[in-house]
Amino acid sequence: MTSMICATTLMSLQNIKHAFFTRSGGVSIGLYESNNCAFSSADESAHVVKNRNVCSARLDMAALVTVRQEHTSVVVEVEQPWEHGAAPIADALVSRKLGIALGVLTADCAPVLLADGKAGVIGAAHVGWKGACGGVLKNTVESMVNLGADPTRIVAAIGPCIAQPSYEIGPEFAERFKKMDADFARYFTNANPNGHAHFDLAAFAGDRLRDCGVGRVAIDGHDTCADEHLFFSYRRSTLRQESDYGRQLSAIGLAEK
Repeated sequence: MTSMICATTLMSLQNIKHAFFTRSGGVSIGLYESNNCAFSSADESAHVVKNRNVCSARLDMAALVTVRQEHTSVVVEVEQPWEHGAAPIADALVSRKLGIALGVLTADCAPVLLADGKAGVIGAAHVGWKGACGGVLKNTVESMVNLGADPTRIVAAIGPCIAQPSYEIGPEFAERFKKMDADFARYFTNANPNGHAHFDLAAFAGDRLRDCGVGRVAIDGHDTCADEHLFFSYRRSTLRQESDYGRQLSAIGLAEK
């Protein structure tokens, strides 16, 4: 059975179904063992379809949609499902349609699930440092507001992602942030003797959500890079010089009434 990590009781809203799925419980093998949900990987498509179908069924959703993620700030509104081959380039989705799960795929980046239960508006975003700086969360919240959400009612959960102890970066990375805002220095540990520091992606994403007026934000806290048993990780795969890596699914939907 596919293992999932629930966001938090913060997301326990009427008619809202959501989950941060782990890498466990699917049918993929090798580097993709076992619940790889990414068609963009070199995994067998039939395995990916099976894994995604199981996840969708666990959420009791009629359909699951994802996008072609490219670290953009683009948000799409979902009015009806599409085939994976017709998925638009974007890094966030919003909807008020029942029975459609909005999904994002990650392997160190932060999956962010959002909901205004009263308005019946949901969102999902794939958030790396580039997207967070580029405004993908701001655009997601604004798109939800356009559908009737109130930022003060929105609850957001930041799922498993690379944690600060695992996210070592070079000095040029930190300087890029500090040039944008000197206060961003707080997201970095003190530099090591080699000039490298560690970046807190989850905290950075959480503060961007609060800047948008989001009423409640929760951070899951799992480290995708450190916990190989539960999660795929781009950084871990890169350090090992592996040829590819899987991605875990995070999804949210409005239940049929």
